[in-house]
Formats: sequence, C-alpha cells, structure tokens
Amino acid sequence: MEGARLGDHALSRGVRLEIYDEIDSTNDEAKRRAEAGDAGPLWIVAARQTKGRGRLGRSWSSMSGNLHASLLVSGFGPAALAPQLGFAAGLATIGALIEATGAVDRLALKWPNDVLLDGEKLAGILLEGVQPAGQGAPFGCVIGIGVNCVAAPADLPYPASDLSRLGGPAAGALFALLSDKMVEALALWAGGSGFAALRERWLGHAAGLGGEIEARLPRETVSGLFETIDADGRLIISTRSGRRAIEAGDIFLPALAAARPEPERGR
Repeated sequence: MEGARLGDHALSRGVRLEIYDEIDSTNDEAKRRAEAGDAGPLWIVAARQTKGRGRLGRSWSSMSGNLHASLLVSGFGPAALAPQLGFAAGLATIGALIEATGAVDRLALKWPNDVLLDGEKLAGILLEGVQPAGQGAPFGCVIGIGVNCVAAPADLPYPASDLSRLGGPAAGALFALLSDKMVEALALWAGGSGFAALRERWLGHAAGLGGEIEARLPRETVSGLFETIDADGRLIISTRSGRRAIEAGDIFLPALAAARPEPERGR
C-alpha cells in the first residue's frame, strides 16, 4: 500500500507494521502470526486481498487503492470482552476520517461495526478471536478494518460510498491517522472508565439514535426505536412490547433510506 506508515503515537507505543502488495486476507495473516506466537500489537496492511471477508463470512470486495488493514492485539482480558474492541475500532476509524476530511456532520457509526458517509457504508470492521501459541498465552483478537478510499463495490445489497466524494485522503495517509487513533481508543478503553467511556463517545456518533430501527434476525425482525447501547454493547430497541437487547443482526435504519435520493432513471 503506497505511503502506508505508522503514526508517531503508534510508533512510540511499540506498534509494528508489515505491508504486503497482495495477500489472501489481512485478518488471516494476523491470525497466523498469533498462532505462531506473536502477541502484537502488529498491523498487517495490504494493497489487495484475494480472499477478503466481512461479518458472517461474507465476501469483502478488496479493490486496489482502498484500505485493508488488520491489527493483532492480546492481553486485554477475557474473551468475553473482545466485542468491546469493535467499538474502539469504530471510534478510531471515524476519528481518523473526521481528522482527515473535516466531514464530522456527514460521517456516522452504525451499530455494531460500520462507518457511514451520507448514510452509505464507507467502512466495515471485523473482529476475530485468536489463541496465541504457548502455554498460558493471553487471549488475542484480530481487528480487521476496511475503508473504501477510492471506490465502492457496486454489486452490494446496500448502498456504499467512498472517500472520493470527500476528495480523499489516500489509503496510506489515512492509515497513519488510524494507527494513532487506535492507540488512543484502546488506551481509553483500558483506562479506569473502561467500556463506559467508549460507549459515551460511540453514542455521540451513532447513526439513527432515537429514530426508527429494524434488527433483522434469523427468525424474526425486531422493530422499534433505537434507544441506546447497553453496558455490554448490545443494541437496545424500544418496541411496543418492551425493550429488546440485540446481540447480533443485520440493522436497517428507515430514516437513512428515506433520506437517500432515488437514482435517476433513463427515459
């Protein structure tokens, strides 16, 4: 990835970086490193991925010029805390994007792990737990982050956007900011307030907060108002029959869809 480098804050904290022209998956390489005994913190970035993927094993389009990066971390606590790292990653990603573009009013976080630009998906985050090699080695986590810097896939079931709409930045420049913001977000999470501090800041960027929301689950769709996220990071929906806590699901925000202009149709 041209121009990719660690930010000064990340360098000062001993974070390492490896760059590849092409790789199967940055997440898979980070997992291989953990299984070989690397405890991180280690970033794996690549210009292209041949087997990039998103949540639930879905394919993730990995176009050249976009950002494909994965961070291996360990020693953060029990495996049950790993999902909280997704909120740290979301804050780091939107923080880097806001610093790079100034578009604070056009960027938002969609529960649990997307960044939106003008209501369309700009970035996605994938968490995967790993057990580093060695007896007594602490549980680890790989945090994969993909950002559409130059192009967004057209063959998706949801609208997507890219940073060309904002005039950049390039993937390498964005990564330097991201690496620093990730150090800051993880330090905030590891501090005395823990997830509470992350939660408060995350809600400050939340898309659709207080509005209508749908959580599409395997056997049902839960509809209501997006009330908050709880102390465990679960989505809280206020429905006619009471409050529901959602741990995972495909999320739909009707207000964003309604505000999005219809594509022009040929005559």
